[in-house]
Amino acid sequence: MAEIERESMEYDVVIVGAGPAGLSAAIRLKQLDADLNVVVLEKGSEVGAHILSGAVLDPSGLDALLPDWRNMDAPIKTPVKADNFYMLGEAGQVRIPNFVMPPLMNNHGNYIVSMGNVCRWMAEQAEGMGVEIFPGMACSDIVYGESGEVKGVVAGVFGLEADGSYAENTEPGMELLGKYVFLSEGVRGSLSKQVIEKFDLAKGASPQKYGLGMKEIWEIDPAKHKEGTVTHTMGWPLNSNAGGGSFIYHLDNNQVYVGFVVHLNYENPHLFPYMEFQRFKHHPMVADLLEGGKRVAYGARAITEGGWQSLPKTAFPGGALLGCSAGMVNVPRIKGNHNAMLSGKAAAEAAFEAIGAGRSGDTLDGYDTEVRTGAIGKDLKRVRNVKPLWSNYGLTASLAIGGADMWINNIFGTSPLNLAHRKSDAEATGKAADFTPIDYPKPDGKLSFDRLTNVSFAATNHEESQPSHLQLKDASIPMSVNVPEYAEPAQRYCPAGVYEVVDDAFVINFQNCVHCKTCDIKDPSQNIVWTTPQGGDGPNYPNM
Repeated sequence: MAEIERESMEYDVVIVGAGPAGLSAAIRLKQLDADLNVVVLEKGSEVGAHILSGAVLDPSGLDALLPDWRNMDAPIKTPVKADNFYMLGEAGQVRIPNFVMPPLMNNHGNYIVSMGNVCRWMAEQAEGMGVEIFPGMACSDIVYGESGEVKGVVAGVFGLEADGSYAENTEPGMELLGKYVFLSEGVRGSLSKQVIEKFDLAKGASPQKYGLGMKEIWEIDPAKHKEGTVTHTMGWPLNSNAGGGSFIYHLDNNQVYVGFVVHLNYENPHLFPYMEFQRFKHHPMVADLLEGGKRVAYGARAITEGGWQSLPKTAFPGGALLGCSAGMVNVPRIKGNHNAMLSGKAAAEAAFEAIGAGRSGDTLDGYDTEVRTGAIGKDLKRVRNVKPLWSNYGLTASLAIGGADMWINNIFGTSPLNLAHRKSDAEATGKAADFTPIDYPKPDGKLSFDRLTNVSFAATNHEESQPSHLQLKDASIPMSVNVPEYAEPAQRYCPAGVYEVVDDAFVINFQNCVHCKTCDIKDPSQNIVWTTPQGGDGPNYPNM
């Protein structure tokens, strides 16, 4: 690509991704110095188009960033009023009393929100401060400096030929260069993957762990709606087949968020996460809530779940990893947005100090130190054993020992346990011959839906003439390895029906992709590489 000539623009800080982390960094930079030149590049068609989160928001991150947000007409209007936790069986449920749960699990003081709308509001605040925000600008490559440091990104490449080549009408994009580059791409970002590998940032850390989160928005019978109610469940239908659970959040306007998370370290390649989600909605407790209602939106997204043990070094020459690009989700709390905001704030402060000292392109070690020793590190460290207990020993051990460990951390501030993650989610996948296929009931079209019908509610779209952004390292692997050994699980783990085996051929329907990144994570042969399509493509989530 050396022959491609591109124009360039220079900034003080270039931020990739207009999520809560990237926007927090932009806002904080402008708070510290209004004259700093800051740009935010967002691959979605608009800010918020690719944001999918539960979400019950812990406001601590926003409190630190914008202390007066409650008087700024933020779209954060639904405080949590009731907090329920159930263990499900196929025909019933048992509620776990709140007093048994460690205090950190309490959701009172938090808010049910659409993080897409929160990010749209944060973008308005940033633009009002002079931040340049460019949606529809996918960042496809890193620009390195003479010393190997990250110097900038390539953004805005449009019109590539189907084979990836440049044609007469191809827009080659621009190089956006910065004294520092912040990668806030979210889970399994393509540029973040490159940087983590190039600078060996994960050295000494456990393998990163992931979950697949699927979510529908429902409008329900007003008589059943209980604004501010938060419900989480575990158990059926996953039982021992996989870790995970559900969330049901009652927001305003008679709407509820219905979500389901499957941990991607499951062994049985016959497991079909999307169909587990659909089956969950037929549980009597859930079916009664949704009966008479209608689903109005659908989406899916991977979740970084490794926590403290899997956190890579977050600073590298020329930039930093923010939020879920590094993995800052507190798994038992099912919350990461507050840590994403805190990471953006901390990165901005480190860059401001460095730029003020006349530095650029170096490693912001102070940021990494703040992540590990400040509020983010404390939040992650006290729950560090819950996920490895769940992954390595199952749900019962996680609830019993993990719960006790969180209580010990709460009382004494530390715990003697320091467990590690043993292997990646791809490596956890077992051989098909060792497991029994699972017979899933057919969706009824009322409570449960087939994948392609649901994907239409994600409003996802990709320009079909461009090269597929889902690339195979070896095109022969799906049929020669994954089909005979694993019954090609891509047919099932993808929540958007992208992958099919048709007439002894592996078919990639990249137009369906909702950018969840599950294929990049779970493919047992690690043969699928998720890259960015051209800007503006992908889902268009309205209120996720």
